Amino acid sequence: MPAIVNNVVNYQSDSPIDLGDLDDVFTALANRHRRDVVLLLALHPASITQLAARVGLTLPAIHRHVRVLEHAHLVRRTKKGRVNLLALERSSLRRLQAWTDQFAPWWGTDAETLDNHLAAARRAAEEAGDAGRKGMDP
Repeated sequence: MPAIVNNVVNYQSDSPIDLGDLDDVFTALANRHRRDVVLLLALHPASITQLAARVGLTLPAIHRHVRVLEHAHLVRRTKKGRVNLLALERSSLRRLQAWTDQFAPWWGTDAETLDNHLAAARRAAEEAGDAGRKGMDP
């Protein structure tokens, strides 16, 4: 598969980051309740009942959210007797971090970004003006 290239990022499709998994991670983290569950599980493992109480959801609702998190490989479930214990699966978060880290060279403050854009626009306008004036010289 050919590389996808734009002015900002040269992202090779043969990257070690699995984009399919990242889509699932982004989908899972798009919901506030699931982000709350991830945050709670980052602190320590918990049962589904404990998570439902902490997040303020019914058991059927928390089960649906847990299934989405499991599908994205963000949560690992172990069963001890009748209790389902959940723990955070950090590998998916590490892949997400690796993907976002590729943009770090372009991060800066909003002011820096705006200043860079304005400076580039000024340079382009000056170059266009210089080219127009050169054409008028005798």
